[in-house]
Amino acid sequence: MPKPAKDVLRASASGAATPQVIEELRPGQSIELLKALHILTREGRLNQDTRRKLKQVYHLYQFIEPLLNDAFKHSAAPTLADHGAGKSYLGFILYDLFFNVAHQGQKSSGHVYGIETRAELVDSSRALATRLGFERMTFLNLSVQQATASDALPASVDIITALHACDTATDDAIAFGLARQARHMVLVPCCQAEVAGVLRQSKALSLKRTPLAELWRHPLHTREFGSQITNVLRCLQLQAHGYDVTVTELVGWEHSMKNELIIASRPEQPRAAAMQAAAERLGQVLAELGLDELTGRFGV
Repeated sequence: MPKPAKDVLRASASGAATPQVIEELRPGQSIELLKALHILTREGRLNQDTRRKLKQVYHLYQFIEPLLNDAFKHSAAPTLADHGAGKSYLGFILYDLFFNVAHQGQKSSGHVYGIETRAELVDSSRALATRLGFERMTFLNLSVQQATASDALPASVDIITALHACDTATDDAIAFGLARQARHMVLVPCCQAEVAGVLRQSKALSLKRTPLAELWRHPLHTREFGSQITNVLRCLQLQAHGYDVTVTELVGWEHSMKNELIIASRPEQPRAAAMQAAAERLGQVLAELGLDELTGRFGV
């Protein structure tokens, strides 16, 4: 990634931005896009909140860019589906930075799908994409579950992103990725409560059965341990399906408490022994914690 220029973006008397960019921006970015997303003000400034959002998106882009490059090696027109797209900050900036800047000679290649349940956000994203000439972007008013069965998306999608998908929406995104044979998945889980609820219901029995139940005896620990074990189960599920999994921090704690970033990539030849071992361990963890009723969600 080229180093950003350190000049300050200034607006001309007519209100049009000059070619200069401020320190946080990447060379070649669409200034009109950043203003439309309210990341830049009309005067070309950033406030504290939008600077934080921009920093998060850029940081995530550093993780996704190698995956897009890998997808381009296998397809002349790679596809990316962004679940829970919201205002599509991520989709628009990925499209702008990767397809418009990094691959200027290949603007007709690749496609970004934004999937969002709020119709008004889908409509506004469609209008913005049309205004900017981002022809390879499609916005669908669907839930993740609906998208899994929808023929509005291709049968195979190269990259799945789900940023702060709440509770079981992350699991739905994983199910979508498995159904669409995704090469890569990028997940930032949020507010998962399902496992904690099951732990809470069976707490008395678990305390009699195993001392490990002390890990979730208290309500606060139940919530936190439930969140932690949910992501552990997701990683095992992905590994059981042949994916290599990396877990890291998205950004520093000063920016977000929902900080865990799960990246899953499927190699050309998944290791059968590793898949079997992950499937067995997944079943063992579910049984040990009394979570057998969730086998259907996390099973393989």
